[in-house]
Amino acid sequence: MAHPPNHQHSTLQQLMSGGVSRGLSSVSEDGKILKEIQASHAHDARDLDVTPVLSVILDIFQRAKLDDIVNTTEGGGKEVVADVLAETMGSVAAGPKGTMLEALAVTIQKICCEFSCNCTGNDLHASTLSVLNLVGNYSWDAKVVVTLAAFAVTYGELWLVILLSLSNNPLAKSIAVLKQTPELSEINGVLKPQLATLNALLTVVVDVAKLLIEFRTLPSKYITPEDAPLATSTNQIAIAAYWSVRSVVACGARITSNIGITSGLVGSATEAWDLSSLVHKGRSVHDQLRQKLTVCYEFIELRKKEEAYKNLEILFQSTQITDNVKIIKSLIYPKDDLAPLVKVTTRQRVHFDVLRGKTVLLFISDLDVNIEELATLDRIYKESRKNESEFQYEIVWLPIVDKNVPWTKENEQKFKELQYKMSWYTLFHPSLLDEVATRFVKEKWGFAKKQILVSLNQLGKVVSQNALHMMLIWGNSAYPFTTVKEEEMWTKQTWKIDFLLDGIHPEVPKWLSEKVHICAFGGEDIEWIRKFTTSMKEHATKTGTKIELLYVGKHNAKEAVKKIIDIITKEKLAHTTTDVTQVWYFWTRLEAMLYSKMHHGKNVENDTIVKEVMSVLSFDGGHQGWGCVGMTGSTEIVKGNGQVILNAVVNYREWEEKSKKVGFLEAFLEHVRVQFNAGHHCNRVELPSVAGAGAPSVVYCADCHRPMEKFYLYKCCTG
Repeated sequence: MAHPPNHQHSTLQQLMSGGVSRGLSSVSEDGKILKEIQASHAHDARDLDVTPVLSVILDIFQRAKLDDIVNTTEGGGKEVVADVLAETMGSVAAGPKGTMLEALAVTIQKICCEFSCNCTGNDLHASTLSVLNLVGNYSWDAKVVVTLAAFAVTYGELWLVILLSLSNNPLAKSIAVLKQTPELSEINGVLKPQLATLNALLTVVVDVAKLLIEFRTLPSKYITPEDAPLATSTNQIAIAAYWSVRSVVACGARITSNIGITSGLVGSATEAWDLSSLVHKGRSVHDQLRQKLTVCYEFIELRKKEEAYKNLEILFQSTQITDNVKIIKSLIYPKDDLAPLVKVTTRQRVHFDVLRGKTVLLFISDLDVNIEELATLDRIYKESRKNESEFQYEIVWLPIVDKNVPWTKENEQKFKELQYKMSWYTLFHPSLLDEVATRFVKEKWGFAKKQILVSLNQLGKVVSQNALHMMLIWGNSAYPFTTVKEEEMWTKQTWKIDFLLDGIHPEVPKWLSEKVHICAFGGEDIEWIRKFTTSMKEHATKTGTKIELLYVGKHNAKEAVKKIIDIITKEKLAHTTTDVTQVWYFWTRLEAMLYSKMHHGKNVENDTIVKEVMSVLSFDGGHQGWGCVGMTGSTEIVKGNGQVILNAVVNYREWEEKSKKVGFLEAFLEHVRVQFNAGHHCNRVELPSVAGAGAPSVVYCADCHRPMEKFYLYKCCTG
């Protein structure tokens, strides 16, 4: 490029060198200048979307990057230079961007003039306020973007002259001479660090502008200027806009001062502004603004969750919606981007459509699932598959996990192991279940720690908040698992030995059909068990009474029960359950009976079954053995614990004659009552907390009907 020999372009080099930070040090603290900033703000509520303008600005900055320009010139490509020019002009003039820039052209030109004025050494703070007054009617983000647009014009014109002069464009070469535009070799050499600082500052300003746009476009549906997160951000937004405009004014003055007519005033401009200090300040402002915006987004997310929660409430209460899939989908996974369920037995992922028109049981638990309960439900479910036309229901597992706790490999392994134990549908992964759904099942359906089974009918309406009790009590006979069906089942149900032992041992149906007496007994005192079973067998043999003995163990004593089962089997003392799961099932089913009855307002004073169940549960609460005897068709079950029933059996000769007259069961019952009335009792019942039911406020003794004392028991069973 031809320039007069006495001009070595020290002007631009001096402007980019930094110097003393007089501009920053002379400005008061942000709080002190805030009033001046706000005084310049006269937003007239015009909604100006400056995003298209920013995209044009970024296009100019991208094409004016130093490395790209060097690569372009080294390639010698006139076509590339022409392409840069053509595309840049096209992006400015075309479509809505062009329309936007037409409206802003006058303001942009005025700001460019302010850059020229400021290069003479005027106070940077005053120049910044002058620019802010020019854009006073715009929103805070628009102020910054429009100021950036003015700089982009100035910056782009500089590089266009440089690029076109390199392509031997006569007009560009002449302009470069008059403006004393630096050569590319100089820009790529001694001026490169200073240009890098300028570019760094512009990058910070653009990032701040993007944050300000985000603030303006926050959804008013979920956050308003009156809401605390946005209200407390107002001052920070104004401060951020001020420092961004100030930085652009500084950059503009640096570039504009390259014009030859102002070269005599270079020294004062160099001293006025330190771009490096502005970069540091800009980053600080950006970080503070990002924190404020994060708080706003958190607030919006909470509002969205609250809205989603209320929508779920409305959806489940609605009588207009008859599509169960719509309701289930809204609860579990509203999106359509993937198949959220998996059929464990086939490992096939499926959509909610497989549940359409069916009763759906939502099995809700965390990852600490009771394995015995899981196995029992799986057995009942598999039985229903033998007659799907009669039992048209599906089970879906919803695993509830704490999203605030990191998901580990151990959690993943535990989830997979549980999933493989289920024959029904499960959520593909716990992460798919939204926090709103988790809150809903906890607050509306009472889920806490213990698993629950929420029953939805074919229309998606909740017909039982916990059908687990009725399923444990009656299995598939309780289909379609509604509260109405539960009441109906209790209306028909009487307290008999076949009801007590239903599903406990495979031989029970045979014994019932043969009308033999069945004696169920439990406890963990093996010596008591030996005496009881031996005496009962002796009596049966001598009187010719047909009786079968069945050991049903003790609740929450798995290891002890295993050992006793082995001894009983080895010594052939009685029948035992096939595994400890059936022992668990016997006791859990009794608890299910109690909670189901209490849910319907029954207690020992007004319901026979509650009284009988409480008696058996109280037997398990002690350390002694216990037993009960019944037979097919009889509503009488002889029961007693410890020495009461043992003495009655051991001393059978005392009631042997009466047994011949009135029958074994009635004579035995009368003798046990005599034994009981002659002594005293001390009953204890342990009742687990159940989701949706809690613990009853008052429990009456099944023997004397007095209110039982309440104690608190905290238990941890692991391993």
